[in-house]
Amino acid sequence: MACDNPNQSQAGLNQCASDSASGADAELNRIYAKVLAANANDKVFLDKFKAAQRAWIVFRDAQIAARYPSPADYGSVLPMCESGEYELLTRDRIKQLNEWMAGTQEGDVCAGSYPMNGQ
Repeated sequence: MACDNPNQSQAGLNQCASDSASGADAELNRIYAKVLAANANDKVFLDKFKAAQRAWIVFRDAQIAARYPSPADYGSVLPMCESGEYELLTRDRIKQLNEWMAGTQEGDVCAGSYPMNGQ
């Protein structure tokens, strides 16, 4: 059954949401690895970038827990809801990490560690 099928069971909806969240997580891991590879010679950046990613994971998990603080209140839809929030936060993080690959325009004095024009 397709995820947008109105006759989908809750178990099916939960699985679809989980699969979608897993796809976002795989995409995040790919872009994370690209940023690491592109900056392999900059130990200071790598240490700080890895620390930022670890902190983001803690934030993501805490955000989901805060969004759904009493799991028993949500019943069988909880896995779908948590997966949806996980995917949303992960896609936002993908956008953030892509900045290290896309770069910024020359002359951006606040570019920090973003490469100039994707270099």
